[in-house]
Amino acid sequence: MLKTRILTAAILLPSFLAALFYFQPIFWAALLLILTVTGAREWCKLTQFSVRNTIVFMLLTALFGGELLFVLSEAIQIDPYTPILINIYLLSFVFWILGVPLVMKLTDPIKNPFLLMLIGWLVLLPICLAMYQLRSISPLLLLGIMATIWISDTAAYFSGRAFGKHKLAVTLSPGKTWEGVVGALVVVLIYALIWNYMTVDESLTVFLVPLLLLLTVLGIIGDLFESLMKRHAGVKDSGNILPGHGGILDRIDALTSTLPVAMLAVLVFYSTEL
Repeated sequence: MLKTRILTAAILLPSFLAALFYFQPIFWAALLLILTVTGAREWCKLTQFSVRNTIVFMLLTALFGGELLFVLSEAIQIDPYTPILINIYLLSFVFWILGVPLVMKLTDPIKNPFLLMLIGWLVLLPICLAMYQLRSISPLLLLGIMATIWISDTAAYFSGRAFGKHKLAVTLSPGKTWEGVVGALVVVLIYALIWNYMTVDESLTVFLVPLLLLLTVLGIIGDLFESLMKRHAGVKDSGNILPGHGGILDRIDALTSTLPVAMLAVLVFYSTEL
């Protein structure tokens, strides 16, 4: 299993970096849409949709995602910092801060297909749009924010293994501990300070550190939310498209709750700077 995970990662990471830095915008958009629809298929598995609801959800996801990407791409040609979709990013922020904690307190899983479709779109569409717009601003910016989550996950794992005694969410993710959370926050703080030191934009000083710490917390929430959905579905992974890693949702669970918020923060920050 470990060899499979390493081999998959060795293929995926260079492929992702090549796409991030060298794809034309239209091909980047197409890649994001394909990943979004694939994630939609996995969401249907987690929610145990019927065949009809699965087809409807995947078709509407492709339609909505394609249309929103087209609108965003047109606006970005004029201004990469366009706030045209800021309401979607804001809605995503509210969902992860208020909605998800409420859902996680429910004693019974949600069964309403329409509500589950809405939640699925709140999970999948904002990250697709945020990845497109952040990359349009700067591929390095997108990579730096994604690296925050990767660093957080790694730090939480090793600090949890070394010092973990107090469980964070026993029923959802037995391996996660409060000590792991603290370790993640400490390491991300160091990462943020290094990033802040290296940037030439001094105005980012009071912005970057709190943002990355917030994203660390949101990443944990996103991870726990997917664990909840998998527990309700009775599955270990959301899919098997990535050998040794599971499905697309397994790889982007923490990113779904962080990238749209990062994009929202960037738009708000630079709008106040202008």
